[in-house]
Amino acid sequence: MNVTEVTTAAGWVAGLAIVALIATGWRQTARATADPARARRPDRAPTGLEVKGVEAPLYHGTHWIRRLWALATGSVLAVALAAVTATVVGFGTAYLVITLTSMLKR
Repeated sequence: MNVTEVTTAAGWVAGLAIVALIATGWRQTARATADPARARRPDRAPTGLEVKGVEAPLYHGTHWIRRLWALATGSVLAVALAAVTATVVGFGTAYLVITLTSMLKR
């Protein structure tokens, strides 16, 4: 394996990591933004409505498909990040070895 193949493979890993990061950023916001047209005007007095206590439904957990999807995507991102980290550490180590070797030859 020569330097060109290693560089090409590192470029592919970095490119796929960037695509994965962009893909995870494409999601809807958790809640809608406030509509300024519905804001309470200070000149309107509150209308004294009676407040009723209503029982809220019990909490239900996340569906198993969503949990499985989160596990799969998290695993893919972890592997991609590990590959990028390993590539950076490998190139750094190679550079260090080459530099120290050339210093010893002097």
